[in-house]
Amino acid sequence: MGISKKKGFSDQTLRLSAVFKALGHPARMAIVEYMIQHPSCICNDIVGELPLAQSTISKHLSELKSVGIIQGEIAGTKLCYCINPQVLNEIVEFSSQMMNNQNLKSNCC
Repeated sequence: MGISKKKGFSDQTLRLSAVFKALGHPARMAIVEYMIQHPSCICNDIVGELPLAQSTISKHLSELKSVGIIQGEIAGTKLCYCINPQVLNEIVEFSSQMMNNQNLKSNCC
């Protein structure tokens, strides 16, 4: 496949790019929005809120967990997930830095 195009970027840049990539799917955005509104939730709660099958939601939860956006643990026969506040704060901080950049100009062309 060739040389990795990720070589030479900082760990933070690579991590945030993975986070934003995971957030790039509407179902995962909806899951995160739901979880922000409901600080502690169980997978079945999410299934009742989104127009997706349980297996599809499980795959999206797995993707969100793999990049650290959510945290979860098994509680008996149920999976309990919640937002990882550290990652959410990193997203907010990065977005704030972009918006506060003095080099940005309103008319680019």
